[in-house]
Amino acid sequence: MRNNLKLFCIGCAAYPLIELLWRGRTHWTMSLLGGACFLTLCRFFRRFRNLKLMTKCVCGSAIITLSELCCGWIVNIKMKRNVWDYSNLRFNIKGQICPLYSFLWGLLCIPVSGISKLLQRKK
Repeated sequence: MRNNLKLFCIGCAAYPLIELLWRGRTHWTMSLLGGACFLTLCRFFRRFRNLKLMTKCVCGSAIITLSELCCGWIVNIKMKRNVWDYSNLRFNIKGQICPLYSFLWGLLCIPVSGISKLLQRKK
């Protein structure tokens, strides 16, 4: 339980920082989404530690994209917060997810996989 909280907090801090560097702004809900995604990815990578990195990236991209779709549905569509909008990108779904960002989430899984391994060793 304590390790889960630590992983969640790392994601809560890291993702908004990445977003600030990428687009110059963030929203507090991105902290929660980042924490949930980082925790989920670390647990998934630990459970399936023998998967090849490419497979981890594809699975991680799917996990993050699905999380982004759920969060976007709640925060952007239902609550009308308009935190992000991919409507101008090709093949988007309701402006909440798109292939470009799914690809980028897959790339983000490369360092997350490495960090996950390091954190497992430090237990």
